[in-house]
Amino acid sequence: MSRLTAPQPESLTPVSRRTALKAGATLLLSLLTAGVARAAQIVAVRVWPAADYTRVTLENDSKLKATHFLVKDPHRLVVEIEGLDLDPKLKSLVAKIQSNDPYIAQVRVGQNRPGVVRLVFDLKEEIQPQVFTLEPVGEYKHRLVFDLYPVNPVDPIAELLQKSRPSATTETRSTAETPATASAKAAPGTDNSLQLTRMVTIALDPGHGGEDPGAVGSGGSLEKNVVLSIAHRLKAKLEQQTNVRVMLTRDADYFVPLNVRVQKARKVQADLFVSIHADAFVEPTARGSSVFALSEKGASSTAARWLANKENNADLIGGINIRSKNQQLASVLLDLSTTAQINDSLKLAKSVLGEIGNINRLHKAQVEQAGFAVLKAPDIPSILVETAFISNPEEEAKLTDENYQDQMAEALMRGIKKYLHKHPTMTRGRVT
Repeated sequence: MSRLTAPQPESLTPVSRRTALKAGATLLLSLLTAGVARAAQIVAVRVWPAADYTRVTLENDSKLKATHFLVKDPHRLVVEIEGLDLDPKLKSLVAKIQSNDPYIAQVRVGQNRPGVVRLVFDLKEEIQPQVFTLEPVGEYKHRLVFDLYPVNPVDPIAELLQKSRPSATTETRSTAETPATASAKAAPGTDNSLQLTRMVTIALDPGHGGEDPGAVGSGGSLEKNVVLSIAHRLKAKLEQQTNVRVMLTRDADYFVPLNVRVQKARKVQADLFVSIHADAFVEPTARGSSVFALSEKGASSTAARWLANKENNADLIGGINIRSKNQQLASVLLDLSTTAQINDSLKLAKSVLGEIGNINRLHKAQVEQAGFAVLKAPDIPSILVETAFISNPEEEAKLTDENYQDQMAEALMRGIKKYLHKHPTMTRGRVT
């Protein structure tokens, strides 16, 4: 039996040799083309400016590698991204920088060399950048994130005092002579006032924000927008009360990690912490409002456990830099949580639940408990309010209605007032 062997180059005719060369060239070209096709493609470019920090996100179909360095005089952040070619979506970043951005004056985008794109952020002040990647999660593909934090951040207590500084008229008015107490005198049997001799600080926490939209209604409404609106309304109503000041963990559309929300409340020595949400469930028929407190011994129901797990995933969706030195383990805060804090939280939750039940059906008639990470401040009574199910078309219509939002804010305010009336000694007791 004869053995077949491949023809040697010297045995090929000139025609055969040209054919072989063409085949090799075609193969090489196809390999090069495949390499180009595998280059990362930008899916979306997003910018989230805020007083706390500005975030820039590049969402792409594969993981990107980036290096960065800072330049002074003037301040600039230079980023080089490998495996990327300049395209229209990346160029759109230039137009997405707003003139009122606290930290970025403008950005320049260019092809530094083949396969490497350079971004130059011209800065308004010195910043501390965090550059990191996020794995695909939820609706997002790979993300390359630039968080630009100021070197000299605003002191949260000084900012709170500045924002809540009373007018000269309010400063000279005694507690007994406020319009609220005058109204109460004029209408016996009503309780329109909150007469406190000590300053009370309340932290309001609008859930989600920025990269994390929260739940999405069937009509396209976003939880993050609804709860921010309710929080602003509640803040205004609470600040009309004597000796009450309010801090928002976020006052615009940007992401705040769960542990940072707790840290913000503790830095301003908040007396109460109220996290505001709009629930979603797999079935659109689920409806009603709920109030939750922390649990040391497991969730009070399967639904409560499911919801806590979902809310605790906000950091995955919103995107945190796990290498950040500021990151704290939620379990540490849980270990510090006291039975007294949880008991106080349950009292606050019961008071609030009783009021919101007057404007909307309750999903559960009693306060529920679960291991919500955002409720783990060891020294602040903390509750989480699910104002309604945004996944229910009827309740989504309510949540996006300004009148309902105002009614919900009013009910939350009444619940907080009743708690403070019954338990004035549970506040931290700072004299005004």
